[in-house]
Parts: sequence; structure tokens; C-alpha cells
Amino acid sequence: MKKIMYLIMLPCKKVTELIEKRSLVGLSFKEKIQLHLHKTMCDACTAYQKQSKKIDELLERYIHTSDTNNSGSYQNHELKQKIINNLS
Repeated sequence: MKKIMYLIMLPCKKVTELIEKRSLVGLSFKEKIQLHLHKTMCDACTAYQKQSKKIDELLERYIHTSDTNNSGSYQNHELKQKIINNLS
């Protein structure tokens, strides 16, 4: 029964990982359903997703405005790739 419940209702820690993974590489159909089901019952994870999205938007805006000679874009790509590799 616990396995079935875990498949349906993920713990908050796993959901925060899915939220971050979603913004970087996307989610499988199963993960999308699990995320949606969890967020319908968990206000904290819904708030976390909104905050995470806002932080991503602010960082993206900061990177584009401070990157005048494009030297930072290579480093940003490298950092993004490291994060994706660690999520996989």
C-alpha cells in the first residue's frame, strides 16, 4: 500500500526536485501527473513553484542585462549542463 501511495502522492522533497527538473529539462507524463496531484493538495509546494519561477525569471533578466560581451553565456551554459547532469 505504501508503494502505491508513494507513486500517487510524492513527498514534498521529491516534488521540489520535479519542479526544478521541469524548468531545466522537462518531465515525463507520469512525473507531470504526480506533480499536479501533489500540488492540488499542498500549498507549500505550489508556493515553492511560484517562487522558483520568479527566481529563474530574475536571474535570467540579470544575466541578460549584465552580459555585455557574451563571455558569461559560455559559463552559464556550462553551469546549466552541470545542474542537468546532477539531476539525471
